[in-house]
Amino acid sequence: LTDFVFVVNRVSNMFITGPQVIKAVLGEEVSQEELGGAMTQASVTGNAHFYAESEHEAFGQIRKLLSFLPSNCREPALTVKSAEPSRALREDIIPSDRRKAFDVHDVIKGIVDGSNFLEIQAHYARNIVVGFCRMGGKTVGIIANQPRVLAGVLDVNASDKAARFIRFCDAFGIPLITFVDTPGYLPGVDQEHSGVIRHGAKLLYAYSEAVVPKVTVIMRKAYGGAYIAMCSRHLGADFVLAWPSAEIAVMGSEGAANIIFRREIMEIAYQEATRA
Repeated sequence: LTDFVFVVNRVSNMFITGPQVIKAVLGEEVSQEELGGAMTQASVTGNAHFYAESEHEAFGQIRKLLSFLPSNCREPALTVKSAEPSRALREDIIPSDRRKAFDVHDVIKGIVDGSNFLEIQAHYARNIVVGFCRMGGKTVGIIANQPRVLAGVLDVNASDKAARFIRFCDAFGIPLITFVDTPGYLPGVDQEHSGVIRHGAKLLYAYSEAVVPKVTVIMRKAYGGAYIAMCSRHLGADFVLAWPSAEIAVMGSEGAANIIFRREIMEIAYQEATRA
């Protein structure tokens, strides 16, 4: 129920029913670490926002997080001296071949102050990246598709992760920048039965309800419903910027060609069957 949860490897455990209860009721044997250890909570369940190897590392993460946040929702976050990114933003950072992946962290760190980016839930739903940075010395929330993981598609977990972060930033007056490169929502029976419609709607609600400044940068693919969900003008983006490689469409060219080609084949088959 807290805004941020920190866990430490081989120290932290969380579960509703422990291994002994599970063994007694279901006959399944599982260790505390497998059931609800730090990495399980950070990468599988998504209950933890920060994972640390030691308590000392966890305290450092807490200090860094608090440096980005205001004291309360009525005060602005602390403004610090602006700094140029320490990493250069290469001209070829986004491949011309849209089938090739790239690391969105390189884009983020090539833009933000001092290339200093604090990622939230780095081990969970890695097809989307969220976290805090500064631009012009002011705290900004970043939401970005990650092409290196599942091509940056949106799924149940990514939608939940991003929506929760957006609503936090909105509650504390933190502006949002969204970097888009997504081919759409992840298809499949598993996603549909997991409620991708219901969970995906959380992302749309979060963006449309947010009253903080919202800037969207379309890096490459922005297809279908995922284009709308990733803070399009339809959801209230104040500014939408397009990278030279940006593509905005209902679907990719290959998918559109397949549909048109199949339709022509069906029409020809129908005409032949009618003549017969």
